[in-house]
Amino acid sequence: MIISSANRLEQVQEYYFSRKLAEVRALNAQGRNIMNLGIGDPDMAPSEETINALVQTARQTGVHGYQPYNSIAPLRQAMAHWYQRTYGVDLNPEQEILPLMGSKEGIFHVSMAFLNPGDKVLVPNPGYPAYAATARLVGAEPVFYTLREENGWLPDLQELQTILQAGDVKLMWLNYPHMPTGAEATKEMMQSLVELALAHKFLLANDNPYSLVLPHQAPLSLLSVPRAKECCLEFNSLSKSHNMAGWRVGMVLGRQDYLQCVLRVKSNLDSGMFLPVQQAAVAALSNPDAWHQERNQVYAQRRQKVFELLDMLGCSYQKEAVGMFVWARVPQAVADVEAFLDDILYNAGVFLTPGKIFGTQGERYLRVSLCLPLEKIEEATKRILTHVTSATAELSL
Repeated sequence: MIISSANRLEQVQEYYFSRKLAEVRALNAQGRNIMNLGIGDPDMAPSEETINALVQTARQTGVHGYQPYNSIAPLRQAMAHWYQRTYGVDLNPEQEILPLMGSKEGIFHVSMAFLNPGDKVLVPNPGYPAYAATARLVGAEPVFYTLREENGWLPDLQELQTILQAGDVKLMWLNYPHMPTGAEATKEMMQSLVELALAHKFLLANDNPYSLVLPHQAPLSLLSVPRAKECCLEFNSLSKSHNMAGWRVGMVLGRQDYLQCVLRVKSNLDSGMFLPVQQAAVAALSNPDAWHQERNQVYAQRRQKVFELLDMLGCSYQKEAVGMFVWARVPQAVADVEAFLDDILYNAGVFLTPGKIFGTQGERYLRVSLCLPLEKIEEATKRILTHVTSATAELSL
């Protein structure tokens, strides 16, 4: 290059899955036919009504131009209705809802809107890597708070109090149901965090895209907690819950003055969501409970097969986890989890995600996606079993 890259790029690496999936594609180009159990990319289709709404709208005249930066009113109204029906949360569609082109986009927008260089951001460990990466990109400092299996992967309030005493915390990322562990929050825990945010004057943001995928309790929103709107934002998405990952439809919800700050960033970065996608999202948000139950039945069947795979590897896991992944602890006999999984990738042709990419608390774990059909999961299990058996036989010679 004839110029150097920006200094901010020294603080971040290319997203793990961007790099690893390129590696997988290279193997597939060699004819390897890699089984991808690494990413949460729903393989099932959206509802028929969703697809029909997209197609029918796209065929109309006058629908291909720029759209409002805060999207059309019917989409905001559909999101408000969905939140009331699903979470029992009342939202003003004109003031408290901002549709996004994917909630990952919104994570960056919020960081741009509220963080200055030197501000501290509380980030879960383990947790979604984008929280720390976006903080670093805007010059803020990620401060990791610890989630432990023995504590149900919930925040330690005493640890948070200790961190907060040092000052300068402006934002805390929360992610429940949690990715990658699948842990569910309690309303009591969320209430404690809201009180903490009010007392220490920081913004609490919950990333909530998994609550409709294999839930064990009624879906929970941070915004259902008393006084949450004073200090909280919530993100949600249609990617996982409505099989619309590539459509890029998300939302950020909360008080108008917070959302106006986000819109000031967003309106300088995009030109509005494609209208047929917005109309399709309106249809998707009206999917009946039976549609979600049918999807979850498929995931539940796949999860049982993933349990068999993990049992074969000697891993331990929680069967009650929520979402489209299984988070599992690897046996102590495996010295290096990432090397172990690379061996499975290159010699068995199966991609599993090492837990370390989600933070130091994930060092001894792996994550398996449920986004492959039953027969593919069975084939992956057979491949791994064949490789493990062969490797064990070679060691005994």
